[in-house]
Amino acid sequence: MKRLVAALAVVSPSAFAATTGQGLDLTQNWVGYASLAIFAVAYSLVMLEEKLHLRKSKPVLLAAGLIWLLIGYAYSQWGDMAPAHAALEHNLLEYAELLLFLLVAMTYISAMEERRLFDGLKAWILSKGYDLRTLFWITGVLSFFISPIADNLTTALLMCTIVLKIGGDNPRFVNLACINIVVAANAGGAFSPFGDITTLMVWQAGKVTFAEFGALFIPSVVNYVIPAFIMSLFIPRTQPDVMQEHVELKRGARRIMVLFLLTIATAVAFHGFIHFPPVMGMMMGLAYLQFFGFYLRRTLPRSLARKRAIAEAKNDEAALRRLGSVVPFDVFRRISHAEWDTLLFFYGVVMCVGGLSLIGYLTMVSNVMYLQWDPIWANSLVGVLSAVVDNIPVMFAVLTMSPEMSHGNWLLVTLTAGVGGSLLSLGSAAGVALMGQAHGKYTFFGHLKWAPVIMLGYIASIAVHLVLNSHYFHIQ
Repeated sequence: MKRLVAALAVVSPSAFAATTGQGLDLTQNWVGYASLAIFAVAYSLVMLEEKLHLRKSKPVLLAAGLIWLLIGYAYSQWGDMAPAHAALEHNLLEYAELLLFLLVAMTYISAMEERRLFDGLKAWILSKGYDLRTLFWITGVLSFFISPIADNLTTALLMCTIVLKIGGDNPRFVNLACINIVVAANAGGAFSPFGDITTLMVWQAGKVTFAEFGALFIPSVVNYVIPAFIMSLFIPRTQPDVMQEHVELKRGARRIMVLFLLTIATAVAFHGFIHFPPVMGMMMGLAYLQFFGFYLRRTLPRSLARKRAIAEAKNDEAALRRLGSVVPFDVFRRISHAEWDTLLFFYGVVMCVGGLSLIGYLTMVSNVMYLQWDPIWANSLVGVLSAVVDNIPVMFAVLTMSPEMSHGNWLLVTLTAGVGGSLLSLGSAAGVALMGQAHGKYTFFGHLKWAPVIMLGYIASIAVHLVLNSHYFHIQ
């Protein structure tokens, strides 16, 4: 699964002055310089993941440990470890919320995959016999509307599978369709707390309420539709030659989807009504899946006996073979299929950014971007930076700085961080994953060729937000 949860805001040194005494300013110290260099090297290795085949969690885990070792040494020499301890504990607590929230979401997605829900959707689309241009729009629109629930990475991988089955022998179509999917999935994820990690962080930080995300729907539509319309003009209306396939959903597939929606509702209720972290609702939702898994296991023998009798009556040998290979549903096996590399990568990023914040660098950046510049320009730049660096550390940094901004600007930075990664194929988890899945057909330079068209959608979405949601810019 391309990339859902917590607002990882680290208390800055100036904030520690009010609680645990004056923190250290290490920005002009060798500890600060060494920490910056370590983070830069680690993130360079992350960006070269596809070339080096080095999992992205490894360098940031090492960098996090080294940075906090340097901070610990500096504070031990100063003689007061309290600020460093408080920052470390704060980051670990926030990461724990992130880890548990994502773990539940990934478990549900894995369960729906195992029950063949996504395979069923794919077979249904292929069975309709649409031409390439129609399929271009269908995969894009579905990406836009599925990603707010299933997250943009999972959605992009699902739709890319469909594209490769339809037009795998047409590299031009695959490239354009993959760009379309990346833009659509990122845009769709921007107007939902569950669509992307960055939106989830903003929601959990309390910067934007669940209902206020709806204000980003129209800007997100504009961000997707403008480049999609231009690219669709270059897609022929030829009929693809694909084989039809029938997919039988496993027992409980639709009910697991309903339980996932109920879990999301529970998380929203915990956050909205009693003001507890949404992760409490997600963990409660995991219990829904565990009880349902227990029901599926207990009723499996009876279900198999009934299906075997039907298959024997029809003399259906294929069905009998399938029944002989049925494996009981296991929630813990679904948990083991979570993207642990992604989860550990988030830990490394959280701790690295937290360390740099304690050192004082994020305060310096915040003073320039949000005090000397207009916040609208600063937040627009965040989206461009997220295309180069990845939106997760960029949003971590913004939330860590926690500048005084209107609701309109918090919505703006949520939008730009979510959709800015579409400008480059390396700018989002969806793009990176699709380069691997459609290797040689969807490439960095193939995406870069259409970057000006995507930039049109990016600029237009900002303009639409500034016009439609102008009233939010007066709410602090």
